[in-house]
Amino acid sequence: MKALGWCLFDTAVGPCGLAWSGQGICAVQLPEATPPLTRQRMARITHGAAEAPPTAEAQQAVAIVQALLAGQPHDERAVVLDMCGVSDFQRRVYAITRRIPPGQTRTYGEIAAELGDKRLARAVGQALGLNPFAPVIPCHRVLAAGSKPGGFSAHGGAHTKLRMLAAEGALQTGQASLFDGP
Repeated sequence: MKALGWCLFDTAVGPCGLAWSGQGICAVQLPEATPPLTRQRMARITHGAAEAPPTAEAQQAVAIVQALLAGQPHDERAVVLDMCGVSDFQRRVYAITRRIPPGQTRTYGEIAAELGDKRLARAVGQALGLNPFAPVIPCHRVLAAGSKPGGFSAHGGAHTKLRMLAAEGALQTGQASLFDGP
């Protein structure tokens, strides 16, 4: 990733980070345990790019992420992503995942089947675990078999995933909610 700059911004779930390049948004970071940890992570993943005021394109992406995390449906597909740092397989997984509308979920197996091989479910999960664009690539909308939350690489793990799904109204009766323990 060749970031030109990055910024932190407030959301309903805490301060997030966003980095941009000349080709689009190259990273979105969900909150770490504390704002300084989020800032440290952004500095690390952008390889020394400077914290800076967001460009117009980055400001649009910030507004979309803020709305998404507040449970306000927005078309995150409007955010132009710079995917130069991801593999072809990841791009394919992210393209399918990006089409999942707010309030809906799919499973790792369903995405694997769409890729042409249900046995790729674990690889789908690994690709989503490396997702540098959450929630613009809404990996939180992908569940394990049986509608179990599965993993989530953001701070708070599956609990954060469930909070995000609850904000979108995606939890079905009987699933854990954001008010259940971690």
